[in-house]
Amino acid sequence: MKHLILFFALYAVASSLRAFDRPNIIFILADDMGYGDVQSLNSDSKIPTPNLNRLAAEGMSFTDAHSPSAVCTPTRYATLTGRYSWRSRLKSGVLNGYGTPLIETDRPTVASHLKANGYHTAVIGKWHLGLGFQKHSNGEWDWTKPLTYSPVDVGFERSLVIPASLDFPPYVYIEGHKITGLPDREQPAQKFPAYLRKGELGSNFSILNCLDVLAEKTAEHIKLSAKNKKPFFLYFPLTAPHKPVLPHPRFEGKTDLGPYGDFIVQVDWTVGRVLDAVDEAGISENTLIIYTSDNGSFMYRETDGSIPDHVKDATVQAYFEGNHTANGSLRGTKADIWEGGHRVPFFARWPKVIKTKSKCDVPICHVDLFATAAAVARTKLPSAAEAAPDSFSWLSLFQGKPQRFKRAPVVNHSAAGMFAVREGDWKLVLGNGSGGRQQPKGRRFTPPWQLYNLKDDLSETKDLYSAEPEVASRLEAALYKMLADERSR
Repeated sequence: MKHLILFFALYAVASSLRAFDRPNIIFILADDMGYGDVQSLNSDSKIPTPNLNRLAAEGMSFTDAHSPSAVCTPTRYATLTGRYSWRSRLKSGVLNGYGTPLIETDRPTVASHLKANGYHTAVIGKWHLGLGFQKHSNGEWDWTKPLTYSPVDVGFERSLVIPASLDFPPYVYIEGHKITGLPDREQPAQKFPAYLRKGELGSNFSILNCLDVLAEKTAEHIKLSAKNKKPFFLYFPLTAPHKPVLPHPRFEGKTDLGPYGDFIVQVDWTVGRVLDAVDEAGISENTLIIYTSDNGSFMYRETDGSIPDHVKDATVQAYFEGNHTANGSLRGTKADIWEGGHRVPFFARWPKVIKTKSKCDVPICHVDLFATAAAVARTKLPSAAEAAPDSFSWLSLFQGKPQRFKRAPVVNHSAAGMFAVREGDWKLVLGNGSGGRQQPKGRRFTPPWQLYNLKDDLSETKDLYSAEPEVASRLEAALYKMLADERSR
């Protein structure tokens, strides 16, 4: 009897320790960073990225990771809900800073799920998913009224955000439902690289200092959260290197690649602040840190070295390929359905689970975050009818067991709403162009469609649609099934 009592006592302690030992989860989402902007992924890059290189060395590099969309808002919706954004009301493009909420308050998010299962949840950074600003009776914005909707309404216990990309007004900080510094000025429009739209500017808001402010608030939050008995989930969506390309003065001249190169250095420094905060708080061993980007870089590739590029003229939104390739060898840019639009840097560090200097070449997608968070937090993922209908867990990949990872084909979406479906080495584009910024832009669901074998042709130079009709037909059927079923898991 004594042995039985001792067994149950030890089991209770072990169970308690396992519950307490659930990892903290930090998800860092850069804004418009390309696959070729990181040295560990692009050996030809002249931009120093020591902190991202450190993440790669101390964890796992995913070489075939994809944002669900090639632009901001839809990627963020899918990342937080585990549901592709094209299932929502947003079928193309992005919201602006005044946009109405895209995530429904009754829809589960990774934050609401973790919060319901004992995690403290927070978001600090760029939101870009719509907010509940109020108006006067005459239709003008009433900045004195609390917002009717903010991230706290979809599962985040703490929320300090800016409304959208840093080139979209209103330029304000919002904590919970309150604007922290009411607009008292107007920000004039500016051209690239310091690209800004004209609009309201908050009394406590500095566009130049914004990323630093968010970085310091994030570091403080990590240190405070480490003292809490609860594990925590922190979503840290950066404002950079998206336009305005305005690196802080202390980063100017850190590269020979113009403001964009210097801005990448600042982004890397910001990641370093997170890593330092985690180390200083003594929680490195049991904290899962994921770093990625919401889509590819907006910087074009120029093949003619005689034409001025961003190095010679900062107002040019392109690099000669001999100077820098922001999207590496990938075709296209941000907004495009080609790989440059959505194949992005992706690193994961979790010392208790992930081997150092490991690599994974399995195709994954940000929409998988929900299922992954549920798995690593040891919670039950709701049914696909209830939540996260397109999300699949990366846990087996973290554990170095790719053979156990099973997911439906990955679906990608361009700025103009063009679809691509990816299975194994094959990618089918259901349209006749980029669906975004690069020429030819083409039209969605308009032939001739495109088929590429990415294992043999990562730069998508050889269209095999006519040569492989059976492959194209199989992928087309897979996409249509996912469209009809309203879920892919």
